Amino acid sequence: MNAILVAENGDDWLGPFYDVETVDPRDYLASNDASLRRGTRIYNLSRSYGYQSIGYYVSLLAEARGHRPFPDVSTIQDLHGSAAVRLVPQSLEDLIQSSLKGVSSDEFVLSVYFGANFAKKYDKLAKELYGLFQAPLLCFHFSRRSKWRLRRASALALNSIPEGHRDFVADAAAEHFSRRAFSRPKRKSARYDLAILHNPEEGDLAPSDESALKKLVKAAAAEGVSAELITRQDSGRILEFDALFIRETTAVNHHTYRLARRAEAAGMVVIDDPLSILRCTNKVYLAELLNRAKIPTPQTWIVHRRNAAEIAQEFMFPVVLKRPDSAFSQGVVKAADEQELSSRLSEFFETSELVIAQQYMRTDFDWRIGVLDGRAIFACKYHMAKGHWQIAKHNAGGSKPQFGKADTLPVELAPRKAVATAVKAANLIGNGLYGVDIKEADGQFYVIEVNDNPNLDSGVEDAILRDDLYRRIMESFVRRIEANKQSNS
Repeated sequence: MNAILVAENGDDWLGPFYDVETVDPRDYLASNDASLRRGTRIYNLSRSYGYQSIGYYVSLLAEARGHRPFPDVSTIQDLHGSAAVRLVPQSLEDLIQSSLKGVSSDEFVLSVYFGANFAKKYDKLAKELYGLFQAPLLCFHFSRRSKWRLRRASALALNSIPEGHRDFVADAAAEHFSRRAFSRPKRKSARYDLAILHNPEEGDLAPSDESALKKLVKAAAAEGVSAELITRQDSGRILEFDALFIRETTAVNHHTYRLARRAEAAGMVVIDDPLSILRCTNKVYLAELLNRAKIPTPQTWIVHRRNAAEIAQEFMFPVVLKRPDSAFSQGVVKAADEQELSSRLSEFFETSELVIAQQYMRTDFDWRIGVLDGRAIFACKYHMAKGHWQIAKHNAGGSKPQFGKADTLPVELAPRKAVATAVKAANLIGNGLYGVDIKEADGQFYVIEVNDNPNLDSGVEDAILRDDLYRRIMESFVRRIEANKQSNS
């Protein structure tokens, strides 16, 4: 049995469904069936989710038993009072405005049943909300003053579904459970399930190209892992898996971080884990961390409005300025003189209280050392884009960025000091998968940054190890999943 639907005996109009058993909430609380494997999905449709209610305890004890409740206790808390309103990211705010612009009244209620809504035009909004607040049945209240705002969100019980909606809810549930059972056929030899999160819209800036993603899936199968490529629209299904591998550019104020946190809280193995995302995506944190560990870096200053004028006197121009959350050379500029420095700092201070300033070091390439589980697994030379001082040159008008060429060599042939420095820097972050960027000057090596979401592209990072690179990553997932299950057994 892979799933349990917990519902009152009187709420039997929803099912039945293939490979899903329906259990009364009191029966679930009273009996801890040892035959249910860890990770069994518990669909909690109790009549109340209030604090210390039966529904609350169903989710709480499910977590204690190693099952995966849906919703979990943290979601129940998020859906209490006005807490949900504070969790809506800016990207979702924009979608709310565009989705509801045709509504004539100033109040609107959106019901989301297993990720679906009656009206197709609200499908995208329904799926996004379902991914953010993961519960089977949800209700969202919006109101409009100058613009639409989410005012309240709540989880719904089966007995609160209007009679006229029940056929639709039953169909949505049937489709949901059908996808679980049949859309992801698992090989008989597969021991575990892995979700690989990617974003096809990232194009050339994606951390893994299409070929590399296919190689990851193939390598997973060879290790007895059933891997599936998912996008953010599939986030409502994340707890169906044993592990999550993020192959989409990460950020803290972003669905990648929220999904990593939710997966980790559910006891899943996650790369990139949320702490690594938090640490690596902020260059202010990295600068302080590397400095305290006495790891060599280019001369670095943390600049704010109060010390900007004073620190400017210490610079030898040109100087590189970085937004704390910059990625792929975006949000990184070079100031040639004090006037340009002042202008750029004013621009950066509009969105961040702190800015990183770093002494410019001219090199023809940067080293990128890939580190997994505290060991180097690949070494690349990323050359600067033609006629540019960075690896990536972003052109005006939204045209495709230009990249410099990359040379990959065996880790054993890379400079030993560069590899050792990279491993030391990565170990300060955690034991996940990292890409450490290093500049070489006069035989010395300087860490530029540690990336939590390093590129794994076909023909580049895998040029030496080839399929073995992906196999090593999947072996790491298997070790982590098995260790995770042993520690929780």
